[in-house]
Amino acid sequence: MPNNSFPEHGPIDPQTGKEILLSVKNVDITFGKGDSAVKAVKDASFDIYKGETFSLVGESGSGKTTIGRAVIRVNPCSAGEILYKGVKISGNIPKALDREVIRNIQMVFQDPAASLNERATVDYIISEGLYNFHLFENEADRVHKVEKMIEEVGLLPEHLTRYPHEFSGGQRQRIGLARAMVMEPELVVADEPISALDVSIRAQVLNLLKKFQRERGVSYLFIAHDLSIVRFISDHIGVIYKGNIVEIAETEELFQYPLHPYTKSLISAVPIPDPRLEKNKVLYTYDPSIHDYSEEGPKLVNIGHDHYVYGNSKEIEEYKKLRDLNKPIQAVTIDPEKAKQQMAKNTEFMGHEEAESSEILSTPIHDTGSLWLSIISFFLPILGLLAAFIFRKKNYIRNYKRCKNGAIVGLIVILAIVVLFAIMLFLATL
Repeated sequence: MPNNSFPEHGPIDPQTGKEILLSVKNVDITFGKGDSAVKAVKDASFDIYKGETFSLVGESGSGKTTIGRAVIRVNPCSAGEILYKGVKISGNIPKALDREVIRNIQMVFQDPAASLNERATVDYIISEGLYNFHLFENEADRVHKVEKMIEEVGLLPEHLTRYPHEFSGGQRQRIGLARAMVMEPELVVADEPISALDVSIRAQVLNLLKKFQRERGVSYLFIAHDLSIVRFISDHIGVIYKGNIVEIAETEELFQYPLHPYTKSLISAVPIPDPRLEKNKVLYTYDPSIHDYSEEGPKLVNIGHDHYVYGNSKEIEEYKKLRDLNKPIQAVTIDPEKAKQQMAKNTEFMGHEEAESSEILSTPIHDTGSLWLSIISFFLPILGLLAAFIFRKKNYIRNYKRCKNGAIVGLIVILAIVVLFAIMLFLATL
């Protein structure tokens, strides 16, 4: 097999029978040298199967994007190797193979504004990869490919002559997606592509990603920090903490049987749609000090069910026992005492609410608050006050306010006239 190209198919996983498109094996990524060196990723290993989505989940600074950038050969590996269809793509490789990596592996970036050239039109941004790799027969073919792609991501051909600053965040991300997909890649590294978007736009972008996967068989390395999103788009999920991958499993397996304490903490942080339950939820906080690795270091081990967990021998045995029980592990718990107190408050509040509602509903339909009531009360304030008292008793609130306000203004005017008349009478007798 030549060193400057990839085979048509990758190796087959003997356990699952699936084609392995990308394989990350014992990868370390270090920044800096000597005493200032920082190991951002430690001994990371996972496989991405053809046509599937592998999600890498963890908090900010855990090393997710660092791995994604290593896959596209931006970050060098200090140890281990990355294989694409069984061919090593990390480290020093021939220039022709490097071009093949760029051609077959594309990236969708987190910030749709910073990842687009503000001085280039949308037409050029999408066409740049086609120009670099000569992926069109003639100008008409290039225009056809670009227009077809811009329509597939939900934009219009007339948008091609515009510049990125003329678009919203969601539209910019669609342009970034079109730029990647026009290359017809087999693997797309999606680095938190929806975190900078409005909630209403996120579903549209996720649906676009799934659409391309269905139609073109694209595989994804989806990088995110929100487990509630990746649950619905992933086939496998890897959880990473401070550079270490602590758990890997199929999506439902991970949510049904979260074994590592850090995975439990991430799942417990997912908001519950019911605000009453969310208020009484017990948030599980991960404490790394619970692990004792002084005598034996941890490693990522398959405990069965294609479920990998990070730990030493003692922890792995405990994880195996928990998993062999086949009893779903509840990562989210509700405080029963707080729930009872909240239920009592809710009942009391609902009682007040029902009383207020009944009072509003019992308001007479003729309580119109007519302006004539204010006028009559102004000229006959005593009668207006009497009417206001009666209206208040009968729950005619609008009529009561009209009569009261009109009578008060009328009394003030009468009082002012009497005072003025008294002053004039006093001056006349001097």
